[in-house]
Amino acid sequence: MTRWIAKTCDLETCLLLRRKVFIDEQNVPEEEEVDTYDETAIHLLAFEGDTPAGTARIVVQGEVGKIGRVCVLKEYRGSGLGADLINAALEQMRDLPDVTIARLGAQTHALGFYERLGFAAFGDEYLDAGIPHFDMERAL
Repeated sequence: MTRWIAKTCDLETCLLLRRKVFIDEQNVPEEEEVDTYDETAIHLLAFEGDTPAGTARIVVQGEVGKIGRVCVLKEYRGSGLGADLINAALEQMRDLPDVTIARLGAQTHALGFYERLGFAAFGDEYLDAGIPHFDMERAL
């Protein structure tokens, strides 16, 4: 099966994937999951064959590209798709002339995953939608 990840304008599919992972699985309230950043963010959609399997978005704030709303459907977790999605987001940011830092809010249980991709945690643990997180960043 061919895996591919691309920048997309198909926000509807991205939101459907996010609904399955964040709202249905993790019980994140819908009003906290969908926000106004979706209108201006760069959205990535990951496919396994013809099946949408994951998504992420990038919100640009000055020199920082914030990767967020990263999700992979349960049946594709552990396949490397999440790492491919983060690497695709980093490649997208490298093409943005003013962006020099990649930042994200990682669920605490995923710190090791992001550390393997070159991110380092900073600051204190905090709750986002009731889920423990740390901010992490890395240079591009």
